[in-house]
Amino acid sequence: MNRLTTSQGTFELARFPEHPRDPFRAWDAADEYLLRQLTDAETGPVDLSGTVAVLGDRWGALATALAAHRPVQISDSYLARRATEANLGRNGLDPDSVTLLSSRDTPPGRVDVLLVRVPKSLAFLEDQLHRLAPALHAGTVVIGTGMVKEIHTSTLKLFERIIGPTRTSLAVRKARLIFCTPDPALPRTPSPWPYRYELPGDVGPVSGRTAVNHAGIFCAERLDIGTRFFLKHLPRRSGPVRIADLGCGNGVLGLSAALANPDAHITFVDESYGAVASAEETFRLGAPEGAKADFLVGDGLTGPAPGSLDLVLNNPPFHSHTATTDATARTMFTGARTALRQGGELWVVGNRHLSYHTHLRRIFGNCTTVAGDPKFVVLRAVKR
Repeated sequence: MNRLTTSQGTFELARFPEHPRDPFRAWDAADEYLLRQLTDAETGPVDLSGTVAVLGDRWGALATALAAHRPVQISDSYLARRATEANLGRNGLDPDSVTLLSSRDTPPGRVDVLLVRVPKSLAFLEDQLHRLAPALHAGTVVIGTGMVKEIHTSTLKLFERIIGPTRTSLAVRKARLIFCTPDPALPRTPSPWPYRYELPGDVGPVSGRTAVNHAGIFCAERLDIGTRFFLKHLPRRSGPVRIADLGCGNGVLGLSAALANPDAHITFVDESYGAVASAEETFRLGAPEGAKADFLVGDGLTGPAPGSLDLVLNNPPFHSHTATTDATARTMFTGARTALRQGGELWVVGNRHLSYHTHLRRIFGNCTTVAGDPKFVVLRAVKR
């Protein structure tokens, strides 16, 4: 946990889930720059008496600092939502002072101040700006923020095309602001998302099926090469087994398992609201008649009962926003062990250099390599 001091106050903040040895803070220089701008004496403080919407707040730092103005937070991340709730609580703030909306919820009908923490995914930004544009008016204050390395010409062009004239600030501590003036005369076009594509013909039971991807999903316009390799080496199970597609993304792993074994019950789980929506649509389009599945937005496998799963399929992320970390993978592996029954198996695909086998041996006491190529390995760990 760390202390953020701003003109709005001093706040104790942490990411979620909170790890005592986590080296990453719950905010960065971009968040601080934006909060300073809102009270800047030279440009005049921003009037926050109307509806304030905060898009892409990564760990709730912005919403917590602005809780007195009762903002609406819009996020695709379950972990960001939980972090916001926890940060409001640890600072003694009313939990109802921030309205929490997911990326799939209907945004407010009118927004007077829109604050955007520029996301890693340009597609997610595009989709959300399309969704929010009808709520903006000529007097809406729109300010984006991000680290210099996160703001590109393509980022500014999106604001310009969807919202209106756009300019940037000088860089301060490697952070930059984006100022955008809404132009009500711009044509209001629908979001191009979700995106659909046909899976290739050499990936097992899902070959030729349709994948549905909402904005922000990893590798949204094509099948990523790690998943493609995994699909060729998935375990086969028969009978009424329970299988989890952990960190499901668009759900093609779980769909493949359902097609290979129509008697299986598949649980799709991801911390991204857009990912779970994608997985559900992918499954509905491609699953065999009568296939059983449930779809959970959550923190790993905290939803299924301990000892209830026979098999977990996992292609873990190794980034948290722009930071490279294996913390998410380790959390997933530990949660999978708890959720598996005795004799249940966790199958993982990952880049060779990530050394997931080391973590799996420590958590499960065993790990075998099922398949590999110069870039990827498929690993198997058994709960004994």
